[in-house]
Amino acid sequence: MEEEAGNGVFRKRMRPSDEEEEKEGDGMSVDDTLGNETTKLVASDEMELRISQILDKIESFTQTVSNLLESGKTMFKELSNEFEERLIMIHKEHVEKWQEEIKELRLLDASNEETTSLLHNARFLIHNPNIEA
Repeated sequence: MEEEAGNGVFRKRMRPSDEEEEKEGDGMSVDDTLGNETTKLVASDEMELRISQILDKIESFTQTVSNLLESGKTMFKELSNEFEERLIMIHKEHVEKWQEEIKELRLLDASNEETTSLLHNARFLIHNPNIEA
């Protein structure tokens, strides 16, 4: 909408008639919708070519972004799987190491119990020399 010479009155911009569009002849028309009002804009062939090139760039960029997102998802999924496998392997190694330590401690405890029993018997014999074995 255009404002008339400073009096604050707005008038509606009129759509060019079909005759006016034919007079301009060398251009193509572009529909531009603003709210409820539709205006017909006339663009030259060169402008249409530039607009088409920009739309092609948008499409190409959108495809590139889409490809990057897909490859990123794939990469993160692979990294996640590798991380999970590695973490499970580290856990398994530590648990096996600690189970081996427990086994060694039990063997040492059994050996200590046997030694303690022998020492206890030796003390008993030393304190009671009258008892025959």
